[in-house]
Amino acid sequence: MISKNMLAASTRPIILVILMRGENYGYQIIQDVREISGGKLDWSEPMLYPVLKRMEKDGLIKAKWRMIENKRFRRYYRLTDLGRAELESEKAQWMTVHDVFCRLLESAAASR
Repeated sequence: MISKNMLAASTRPIILVILMRGENYGYQIIQDVREISGGKLDWSEPMLYPVLKRMEKDGLIKAKWRMIENKRFRRYYRLTDLGRAELESEKAQWMTVHDVFCRLLESAAASR
């Protein structure tokens, strides 16, 4: 099980990567995360939508309502240029943390 702190820290960059692949809507984002993680990340709508709203407010994504079948509306999200830049920054930070963590694990294993 992933801790709430880790889940919270990873939500934004994961959303950015998913939207880098193209427009998407909330429920499908949740399904994509569940599938890609093999069920290890199980997001909920009450968790996701405030994050999407904050990211939209921050200018990282844009949202647009679109009519789908049965004359229902669905809100689609896409990356902005600012969102793409933020994704690059997030990626660099996560890769740095990953690299340091791996080095520390290697060092700890070697000193046993």
